[in-house]
Amino acid sequence: MSAPTHIRPPQTTRGGVEIRLPWWALALPVLAFVALLLLILNPVEAHATAGEPEIAHLLERVRQLIAR
Repeated sequence: MSAPTHIRPPQTTRGGVEIRLPWWALALPVLAFVALLLLILNPVEAHATAGEPEIAHLLERVRQLIAR
């Protein structure tokens, strides 16, 4: 007993579906992420790290590396 073979239907053309993203769909989230990261890494504004100097030094070093 042989199994029936399934024949694929002919490929239809893709209608109005756009798969590619516009340039701003990636640029805006990246820009927002960088802006928030710079706000977090600014040691003057980071009041929560005042009690933990090791973390403040680490964040300052990361900020310096990003600024280069």
